[in-house]
Amino acid sequence: MLVLLALFAAGALVLPILAKWLGAHVFWVAALFPVAALVQAVIVSPQVVGGDIPYESYTWIAPLGIELSMRMDTLSWVMTLVVTGVGALVLLYCRVYFRGKTAGLGRFSAVLLAFAGAMYGLVLTDDAVMLVMFWEITSILSYLLIGHYYTRAASRRAALQALLVTTLGGLVMFVGIVLLVVETGTSSISAILELAPSGALVDVALVLLLVGAVSKSALFPFHFWLPGAMAAPTPVSAYLHAAAMVKAGIYLLARFAPAFAEEGPWRPIIVTLGVITMLHGGVQALRETDLKRILAFGTVSQLGFISAIIGYGTRDMALAGIALLLSHALFKSSLFLIVGVIDRQLSTRDIRELSGVGRQAPTMAALAMVAVATMAGLPPTLGFVAKEAAFTALLEEASAGGAWALVALVGVVVGSALTLAYGLRFIWGAFWTKRGAGGERLEPTHWPDPPLGFLGSPLVLSTLALAGGLVAPLLDSVLSGYADSAPGDGEYHLALWHGLEPALALSALTIVGGVGVFWLVRARGWDRARRILRLQAGDVYYLVTRGIDRLSVLVTSITQRGSLPAYVGTVFVVFVVAEGVVLLADPEWKIALDAWQHPVQLAIAPIMIAAGILAVRARKRYTGVVLVSATGLGMVVLFAVEGAPDLALTQVLVESVTLIAFTLVLRRLPSRVGSHNGSVAPVVRAVLAIAVGATMAVIVVVATSARIHEPISVDWAEMAYEIGHGRNIVNVALVDLRGWDTMGELSVLVLAATGVASLVFVTQRSDNTLQRLRKKIPRSARRAVRSRPLVETTDGLRLQTVENRDRPRAWLVGGQRMSRESRSILLEVIVRILFHTIIVVSLYLLFAGHNLPGGGFAGGLVAGMALVMRYIAGGRYELGAAAPRDAGQLLGAGMVLAVGTAVVPLLFGLDPLTRGVWEAELPLVGHIEFVTSTIFDVGVYLVVIGLVLDVLRSLGAEVDRQLREENPVAEETGQVRG
Repeated sequence: MLVLLALFAAGALVLPILAKWLGAHVFWVAALFPVAALVQAVIVSPQVVGGDIPYESYTWIAPLGIELSMRMDTLSWVMTLVVTGVGALVLLYCRVYFRGKTAGLGRFSAVLLAFAGAMYGLVLTDDAVMLVMFWEITSILSYLLIGHYYTRAASRRAALQALLVTTLGGLVMFVGIVLLVVETGTSSISAILELAPSGALVDVALVLLLVGAVSKSALFPFHFWLPGAMAAPTPVSAYLHAAAMVKAGIYLLARFAPAFAEEGPWRPIIVTLGVITMLHGGVQALRETDLKRILAFGTVSQLGFISAIIGYGTRDMALAGIALLLSHALFKSSLFLIVGVIDRQLSTRDIRELSGVGRQAPTMAALAMVAVATMAGLPPTLGFVAKEAAFTALLEEASAGGAWALVALVGVVVGSALTLAYGLRFIWGAFWTKRGAGGERLEPTHWPDPPLGFLGSPLVLSTLALAGGLVAPLLDSVLSGYADSAPGDGEYHLALWHGLEPALALSALTIVGGVGVFWLVRARGWDRARRILRLQAGDVYYLVTRGIDRLSVLVTSITQRGSLPAYVGTVFVVFVVAEGVVLLADPEWKIALDAWQHPVQLAIAPIMIAAGILAVRARKRYTGVVLVSATGLGMVVLFAVEGAPDLALTQVLVESVTLIAFTLVLRRLPSRVGSHNGSVAPVVRAVLAIAVGATMAVIVVVATSARIHEPISVDWAEMAYEIGHGRNIVNVALVDLRGWDTMGELSVLVLAATGVASLVFVTQRSDNTLQRLRKKIPRSARRAVRSRPLVETTDGLRLQTVENRDRPRAWLVGGQRMSRESRSILLEVIVRILFHTIIVVSLYLLFAGHNLPGGGFAGGLVAGMALVMRYIAGGRYELGAAAPRDAGQLLGAGMVLAVGTAVVPLLFGLDPLTRGVWEAELPLVGHIEFVTSTIFDVGVYLVVIGLVLDVLRSLGAEVDRQLREENPVAEETGQVRG
């Protein structure tokens, strides 16, 4: 089971690649994964029925007792059959549904398969924490599936609505899970159910669990997200909103009801919300004209029915509930798929535009009628068997004095009549021949024959729904394993015929009532009347979200004034106040100061102080930036003399990149400080600056003087070699001993690069014009560049020939595009000579960094400086020639390598970030060794290069392009580099 779960994840990663070649045929490949899981579930069926529960476990977080555990009892087995069986049929259906379409197929197939895998893990996991994780994964994936048509506003709104509602419910449920884990001391679901604790804390936990179940299964008052989710492609509706996602909440109720239904808050909440949901959904389904929305509100109604029954918690109720669950998955997914056929063939789902389709598509109409009969509980379908079981169980509980059973019985009987009524409305609306206002027959809607195999999945599902009633005794022997886990002495068994009994009379009553309701609705025109309630749950949702939006705008307008000095000043004030209070609270400071540790400090400190003072007094922005960098370069000298070459190297590189970034930004700002707006409150700023500096100085003095034990850094040299197999303490600490911290810092770098790019680029991350020059060079010329020089002609760059050998040599591809005032042939020659050398040096620093000064960060900065040289010498076109790849690809590849280094050891049963060492003796070379932490360092290297490239392209190349568009003659005057 764990292997199958991993295959689902691997398949989801591979499908986008396969979709490029296979197109819609990729769904055949996708269907193989749920089919494999289905076959495995069928193979272990004898074990499950016999009580020999299959169980697999893999310890994930040992200190917390969290395991990747999979346990297939009867309930999980049934849910697995539903998730994998219906999932496979839906994926096969997608092959025809998306035939002829290519946009987004890879993404859609991958997300749908990943969702099937998440549901597979959700219904099988025996760990409560893993249950929450799978729960939230399904919410995220459903967001992507509902919003598949992301260019449509309705799809985006529906996806966000579903995500907010289900995710919020999942977070509330997580708190309940934590309370149960704390109360029982275990995260094993089976152990929690066996212990079945009670008390006030447990009651609170159960209420929180119910919030998660109710929100996921679209029960009142969270029912409104499900009809909105019909903006998704029909296969999504058939799978997520009929067979899988909404069943997650039902599964949670079914799992916990046998153990906790007798607790105070459980039964009243479930019965009340279930009945309200069933009645509300049934009434609203009678008023809809869109076939999918009829089914959507019908799904809401049926989910309320199933919840009230399976959540009641007795033995006979559990048997009826699991039968209802299985029946609903079959008939509702079949109906949604049939609507998909209609929608794809006719491009409409409006029942007012459909007439006479049933005569032209009798097979499809027959399948729909079987599915509706199952939904309405008509014999001989599985729905009839399940509804009879529910009626009988409710009657027995009510006759025994169960007040909530009586409430549920009345609600279910009325709701079942409504179910038949909207079922008839669906058949009438989709297939019947309509009449006009004057009573005349409308012209039949032209029906083009659907592709062969389009009805294959609905045929299988409707047939199973019908056959389920005929083999009810067999189902009883299989499903009773779950029913017997619930309390109660009931001896009810599933069967198609129980004789003349009260439940049969109630079924007949619901049939008569359903037909009558449908006739009254059509005769009175009630389905065309205005909405009954002026304020509904969906309206409340929009009011809340709109209120949050307005509040955020108000708070933002007050706190975010667009003034950088105000923001920085606020941070500094909080810093001074907070740290000052801490310092004053304990005046017993221990201060130990040395005049100096190295004579060089006496020379460097005055220079740094003078640079700082001059930077404050500078009136030109660039002068101020250079002076600030001077203070940073002073730190380079201090690091170097104190025996920290790694820090010195990194500091000088960071200062250089920072100076360049500032210089690129300053091009869009006035050259002089205060050209547009003078400094406000200079005295206040000076006081605050002095306070910050004094506070920081006192903190440093107190912190460095407070040590009372020998520092751990004394042992780091030995630890770095013994644990990390490296002699460079700084590098080993970054990529091995403190790898998690570095991974977090890499994430910050990626976010920073993305933020800079998003602020500058309007529509896309890269500048397409960077590649135009390369495309203008013939392909044969590009291949010959390495062996034959390029020369500059009036027609652009050309290979050197006998005719043009007197032309100037092109040292850089983008040089000719530079403005005359900005171009330097000497600089182009130097960059051409040094670029590859600097790249080699960066690679040396990368691979030597584990034992010598260097590492991925320093190496990446050096490579970034090489790109800076190319940009300065040849402009934005030269940058495109030097680094044709998108910076986002480098950032992503770096993060993948870093995360992969942490995750791969898990596959071998080791702790994350466990390093591997390979050693060998090579002739002439001698002893060599390779540590897998180097792969992590390669990830750091790529992320840093991606960051520098993003800064150059956004603040450099993109600003150049924008300046050129703003001033077309700027290039001629030298204001734009290239």
